[in-house]
Amino acid sequence: MPPSSAFQWFLLVCPALVVLAYFFTVFPQSPESLYIHPSLATLPKSSPSRTIYPENFYEGGAYVKLPYGQVRYWLIGPEDGKRVVLIHGLSVPAIIWKDVAPKLAANGFRVLLYDLYGRGYSDAPQTTYDANLYTTQLALLLQYVGWNKVNVVGVSMGGGIAAAFSAQFPHLITDKVVLIASAGLMESSDMSRTTKFLSSPLMQVVSCSYPFRLYLQYLADQKASGNPIGDLVRFQSAHLPGYNPAIASSIREGPLRSLAPQFAALGRHSRKTNGSVLLIWGTSDQVVPFRYASRVQSLIPHAELVTIEGGPHDITISHADEVSRALVEFLNR
Repeated sequence: MPPSSAFQWFLLVCPALVVLAYFFTVFPQSPESLYIHPSLATLPKSSPSRTIYPENFYEGGAYVKLPYGQVRYWLIGPEDGKRVVLIHGLSVPAIIWKDVAPKLAANGFRVLLYDLYGRGYSDAPQTTYDANLYTTQLALLLQYVGWNKVNVVGVSMGGGIAAAFSAQFPHLITDKVVLIASAGLMESSDMSRTTKFLSSPLMQVVSCSYPFRLYLQYLADQKASGNPIGDLVRFQSAHLPGYNPAIASSIREGPLRSLAPQFAALGRHSRKTNGSVLLIWGTSDQVVPFRYASRVQSLIPHAELVTIEGGPHDITISHADEVSRALVEFLNR
């Protein structure tokens, strides 16, 4: 039995309707705008965070507007000194260098410090916090301040950023890279269940909710604990809506793990260019255990190791003198 005329019309019109619907729904579309969460700079002047970590914590502070938001940076030390950039870690902004940076400046180095996206006085873009985000941030910042080459020093996650940056932009490295208690090769087993749970997408939905943030603010606004660094972390978590997502994304997708190819590339390039790599590690590090020092050395065989006996993860605070001496000696060679 031949098909009805109505069915024939349907067969003819249906493809055209599908194509038309496709173009209406898919093309053209306006690109999604990047949402940027505010930084500590937007909080009241009376905020306790400004007592712990004021905008002028270091001299020579300024802001630069980059594609993913405003970035706070500082330049200290003599303008004609050897150029060094210090990269902080996962949760604590550039205050982590409070006892190291001045010593480098006093020894004649020109030091660049800055807050990573989502921390301190730098904006928090609503995006994936992977190695590319952080390395691009640093490359654009160096371009803005007019530095063509620089010695790179990173602590914790900052070490992972330093390795990734050195592999991605080797032409911007002078000849020396320092990795302090460096992340980048961590295994999931080294992360606590609490860390994994708090960084999960489901928990991030909860932690970003208004009632939960009010609860965090109530806890953070209680009497200071006596640990300024810890208080600053809690205050950021409670009062900066982009901080927790930035931390969680950095744990899931960021430069904490899976950077073995970047470490190996750093090793090959530094060997080829007669560059040097220094590792500084504390034997009592509970965050990135001391055994990772040998794993990094297996990828960068010529890397030197300075061991700080009994040193915890935050050795730039607890053992600032030892770290500073090692940096000055190494960078002055």
